[in-house]
Amino acid sequence: MRILVSNDDGIYSPGIAALAEVASEFGEVRVVAPDVERSAAGHSITATHPMAYRPTRISNLTAYRVNGTPADCVALGTHHWEGVDLVLSGLNLGFNLGNAMWHSGTLAAAKQAVLFGIRGVALSVPAGVDQDFESVKPWIRRVLEIVIAEPSLTLVNVNLPRAPRGLLWTRVSVRQYDGRIVPTTDPFGRDLFWFTVKPLEAADEGTDRWAVEQNWISLTPLRLDLTDELQLSAVAQRRPLDRELAAATSPSTSSPEAAKAVRAEEAEAPVER
Repeated sequence: MRILVSNDDGIYSPGIAALAEVASEFGEVRVVAPDVERSAAGHSITATHPMAYRPTRISNLTAYRVNGTPADCVALGTHHWEGVDLVLSGLNLGFNLGNAMWHSGTLAAAKQAVLFGIRGVALSVPAGVDQDFESVKPWIRRVLEIVIAEPSLTLVNVNLPRAPRGLLWTRVSVRQYDGRIVPTTDPFGRDLFWFTVKPLEAADEGTDRWAVEQNWISLTPLRLDLTDELQLSAVAQRRPLDRELAAATSPSTSSPEAAKAVRAEEAEAPVER
């Protein structure tokens, strides 16, 4: 098995070394990660300038640093190393719970893998320089054993508390959002703003946040399709819009010309003729 390991904390984070070391027990490992910290980068990609792909050394593993985002790293890593079976992202230094998944560069690396048809797993641990990676490695090993044995799970978000009691399957905690703006000023009195977090109340039972609050490892299966199927079905019945006209006049599959034109407009580039 070929396992690509990435993160958003940067190539020299102790978390990525710990994850890669455990992953090497399950297959051939290559590390490709940002050259600097890219926390909260989300699923951004670099499209306005070229990127560098440079070898480096981490725990005697094959490793490369990239001047790009976590998603860039997975794209470049799978480009240079064909036949990747699994992408692991982490260990992120700080949980990715609930709505934090929208901002998470750690989860973005795993999502990018799924876009390429490769399974992706994001793993996070508590923040802090006092993290004991040796004690968490057996739990990482158990997580990987479980996830690898379930090939139908294409995207999984994992959060490991400091002193785990065991493992639970969970859903995403979306009841509350922890982001907030904090105003401040610079030495000249000009307005500045921090985008930071606020404390949250206890989460609902069965969610990722609830599990970690109770010292359980949270394993949350995710999907890339954000479609609200119930709302789609209901609103299509109430307001069918131009469904009959579309069915009568539009093919079930777009022509290559139509597809190329839309792709060009997505990229804001001229249509190739």
